[in-house]
Amino acid sequence: MDLHATYPALSDLRSRAQSRLPKFVWEYLDSATGTEATKHRNRAALDRVGLMPSVLHGEFTPDLSVDLMGRKLPLPFGMSPLGMSGLIWPDAEAHLARAAGRAGIPFGLSTVAATCPEDVAPHLGAHGWFQLYPPRDPEIRTDMLARAKAAGFTTLVLTVDVPVASRRERQTRSGLTSPPKLTPRLMAQVAMRPAWAMGMARRGLPHMKMLDKYTEGTATANLPPTAHVGYLLRTAPDWDYLHWLRDHWQGPLVIKGVLRPEDATKMEKAGADAIWVSNHAGRQFDAAPASAEALPAIRAATKLPVIFDSGVESGLDILRAFALGADFVMLGRAFHFALAALGPRGVDHLIDVLARDLTANMGQLGARNLRDLPPPFDLSPL
Repeated sequence: MDLHATYPALSDLRSRAQSRLPKFVWEYLDSATGTEATKHRNRAALDRVGLMPSVLHGEFTPDLSVDLMGRKLPLPFGMSPLGMSGLIWPDAEAHLARAAGRAGIPFGLSTVAATCPEDVAPHLGAHGWFQLYPPRDPEIRTDMLARAKAAGFTTLVLTVDVPVASRRERQTRSGLTSPPKLTPRLMAQVAMRPAWAMGMARRGLPHMKMLDKYTEGTATANLPPTAHVGYLLRTAPDWDYLHWLRDHWQGPLVIKGVLRPEDATKMEKAGADAIWVSNHAGRQFDAAPASAEALPAIRAATKLPVIFDSGVESGLDILRAFALGADFVMLGRAFHFALAALGPRGVDHLIDVLARDLTANMGQLGARNLRDLPPPFDLSPL
């Protein structure tokens, strides 16, 4: 079957994913926090970014490669980490890591994934990024860094925009807890999704495996439904924490969750290797600006590479982000939609969809490479 004939866009994969996932799993993946205004703002802000077509450039094949933190990458996007990926699809992290390795693009693993660095290591390509949700205890912190390094992760991503658990009301209404508990209500939803159910029956319900070593015997009964055992270990990092990480991690250090330009400037002075502009896809704070709105000022404030996420759904969106100043783009939900829709082949398919969309739109712009894009303009109605 020609997947491009049936699933030519991410929206097609998203629709199929929704039809294959139990409702509580879908709500976890698709939801944001509050009224989800920030999530919708992300999409609206990208839609406002116009790019002027250019003609009479003859035949050419655009170069989609980028240089990022000293490495040549064949495509300008990668796979963002997502907590509890294994809840979305059985063995999700391994499937995603293998696909990223085949494509030669970054794969991000979360501290709160459903697997641990050691188990992902056999599937990891050359561009493994480990996302650290910052533990308070220096010994645990040191051990986590050592485990990630030993497993082959080359880049450390410090996530700074989760100082507390967000409320995620839609997720709470779904009945999902962490770790998941299959109540009669949720079991009824599972029964309607046989492919997901059979995969989970073989693998078992996921939990945050990396934390097992540090949380054995820890009581979690008093945690709110959107929090998890990781919050008992976690701290809200400060500038001293960032300096400590810079001293203890030998390799690229990326700071994720940045929206203020003055923070980016200070992070550059503190030794960060890249700034990741993100509002956590609207999952943390519902009055945040769209990531696309924050991007130009951060680009102007730092000479470091700027990574971008939140709201990206197509190759055209990736070009919009580059036109606004990004050097690289990460997608999280999108690859999980693809995995839930078609299993492992869905991930490879989405990579191909994004690459084809980049190529088609760069042809319209007369852009032979990603440094050759026209300046953006505002498509807002007058």
